[in-house]
Amino acid sequence: MRPAGAAQPEQQLVIMDNDFYGPGGTNMQSVIPLLGAPGVKMLGFTVTVGDGWENAEVAHLLRLLEIAGVRDVPVVPGATLPLVNSKPRLLAWEKANGVMPWKGAWKKDAPDTQPAVPPLKEGEPALRPSTETAALFLIRQVHAHPHQVTIIAGGPMTNLALAIRLDPEFAGLCRQLVFMGGIVDGNLGQVTDNADYYTDFNLMFDPEAADITLTAPFPKIMSVGGVANPLRMTQDILTRSTKAATPLSAYLKQYFKPQPMWDELAAAIVVDPQIVKTTVPAYMDVDLAHGPNHGYAHVWPEKTRPHMGERSVEIVTGVDADRFYSDFAAAAGRLTP
Repeated sequence: MRPAGAAQPEQQLVIMDNDFYGPGGTNMQSVIPLLGAPGVKMLGFTVTVGDGWENAEVAHLLRLLEIAGVRDVPVVPGATLPLVNSKPRLLAWEKANGVMPWKGAWKKDAPDTQPAVPPLKEGEPALRPSTETAALFLIRQVHAHPHQVTIIAGGPMTNLALAIRLDPEFAGLCRQLVFMGGIVDGNLGQVTDNADYYTDFNLMFDPEAADITLTAPFPKIMSVGGVANPLRMTQDILTRSTKAATPLSAYLKQYFKPQPMWDELAAAIVVDPQIVKTTVPAYMDVDLAHGPNHGYAHVWPEKTRPHMGERSVEIVTGVDADRFYSDFAAAAGRLTP
């Protein structure tokens, strides 16, 4: 029991910016560690094009929140295309540099620009999205809560780059940026494990946005990259996460995808920093040259960095997998409408 008059623990204010491709999978499941966590207050979810088209992602996320019984967290539409990149540019890059195994919204036979939302497998949402725009929502929230807002970037960084360019104070007013990306040691893994899993899609889809974001004056930047690849959503983890007979459990079982838990890990680290066991500090920026490393992160130590705006980034290199899986299963069990 808390002693009379004792101060309540401070809640962490969080916005997740993500490409909420669905149904199921890592993008959608990234909300689970955040929703209902006692130390977290979700200010909102902002949505960007990436793994899927932005308008479909908004609909998938709204439907998942309904299923989980969450109706008080705004879902804010954002960028529908990268800053510079386009499907013709991507296809031209592939001719010279090799196949990008996952193209997200620009997968085979997809249109160049955002189409209408197709019918959703999981049912149409009754919840409606915010009428605000993601970049402006991000700016408004950090001004309302200066130095308190943690931003989790689970997808391409287009919305963040737009906010940075619209408001020079935006990045400095955040508490920290935690992003899924920055796979700086994955080239061999593309050959020996999975070419898709070790391709830095979130940065490659919009390299210019990543460059703008990773050179902005965030007080702290944490990269959660290749360390997530061994953490796979297995049948065992699914069973542990769906012990309670809830609508969310049924959703997770129906749309189970045995893939790395990339975005779930980034979210879980914000909720429970003790998951992180080891980190390496480095200066990081994104390769904008149109060669084979276009959109990949590069890192330097202090003594060799080029001093072109690159920022110090804390790269997560080791995590407590058991603690992460236990936290995720517990969070899934809490979401009962």
